[in-house]
Amino acid sequence: MMDLKNLKRAADQIAQEKNIEPEAVINAVESAIAAAYRKEYGKRGEIIKAELNFKTGGLKFWQIKTAVDESLVRFTEEEIEAEKRGTKSKVEANERGTEIDEPLPLYNPDRHILMEEAKKIKSDVQLGEDLEFPLEEREEFGRIASQAAKQVILQKLREAERESIRKEYQNKEGEILSGVVQRIERGNVYVDLGRATGILFYNETIPGEHYRIGERLRFYLLAVQEETRMPGLILSRSHPKFVSKLFELEVPEIHEGLVEIKAIAREAGSRTKIAAVSKTENVDPIGSLVGQRGTRVMAVTNELANEKIDIIEYSDDPEKFIASALSPAKVSSVEILPRREARAFLPEDQLSLAIGKGGQNVRLAAKLTGWKIDVRSQSRPEIVQEGGIAEAAIIEATENTKSIEKNEN
Repeated sequence: MMDLKNLKRAADQIAQEKNIEPEAVINAVESAIAAAYRKEYGKRGEIIKAELNFKTGGLKFWQIKTAVDESLVRFTEEEIEAEKRGTKSKVEANERGTEIDEPLPLYNPDRHILMEEAKKIKSDVQLGEDLEFPLEEREEFGRIASQAAKQVILQKLREAERESIRKEYQNKEGEILSGVVQRIERGNVYVDLGRATGILFYNETIPGEHYRIGERLRFYLLAVQEETRMPGLILSRSHPKFVSKLFELEVPEIHEGLVEIKAIAREAGSRTKIAAVSKTENVDPIGSLVGQRGTRVMAVTNELANEKIDIIEYSDDPEKFIASALSPAKVSSVEILPRREARAFLPEDQLSLAIGKGGQNVRLAAKLTGWKIDVRSQSRPEIVQEGGIAEAAIIEATENTKSIEKNEN
């Protein structure tokens, strides 16, 4: 008789250490014992089920057989030979008469039981249903069987841990995580997140930012991808939403729903533009994000290696929104053109500010608003300014495009 009391205690301890359910550990143990039984006393093709009884301290075994007929398995060697020759047998797959071309598994008396025989055991048995047949109880296993059991239990525990991690981090997609730089390989940064390791690919890093092993940083969880060993946790520090999530952590008004970030445009490592709106008249959206003496925006800027951040107030009026988006330049007027195009007119001394170095300011303004923007001099409106035209891009954040279109109509 097994000492199930100590086994249960050990299972609870393992479950706590790996942050998985105790039932998953017990299932792993039962699967391992079943594998050992099949290795020592059964046949290779058999499906064995083991069950621990914590009340009696006993251990029971069953052989599992599936109820089948000619729609689920093949019975003759001729069918196998026909498959080898490339002559695929078409079989009625189900009651609807659907034909399938894929080869059916060969009937195995160790794994299958014919419906005729199955109905003698269970009158209401369904096609494809598993039936259990009791086996002789055993508690002693040889060295090879024990090694097989060890491999199974390790595999099952890894699977349970992987599933636990996947579920935990899937709920955190789109959130900020804190982690420690573990190693750097070929420009990709591996980050210790506690229970799992995340990867910051080179194209998700902030350009010009250098990472040190042992350094603790914040990251945006971009996606959780399935892998054979562990879920792939894809991180980012260049994603526009990383900035908006950082502001959510720093600005209570956002968490409370008093202020909303409506749109964001970013060129990581250089500059970001944010459009925010207040949900109540008594709250200043720009002041909320900037904070007293700039403390809030400074905290975000420090996390982003001193990336410049422009904060403007969002407006449903496209003329006002586009004019604000071109700040710090002072726009004289905005002309709305067909096909979501706009022309902004400014004094001569404001053109360089509106366009920005390498056209960055007007480019970010176009991304932020979702409008193609053409910056012109108010005194020479017929002249196209070098670098003064920027195409609209897909906006990350929000509903501002829908709001503007609705306002236009």
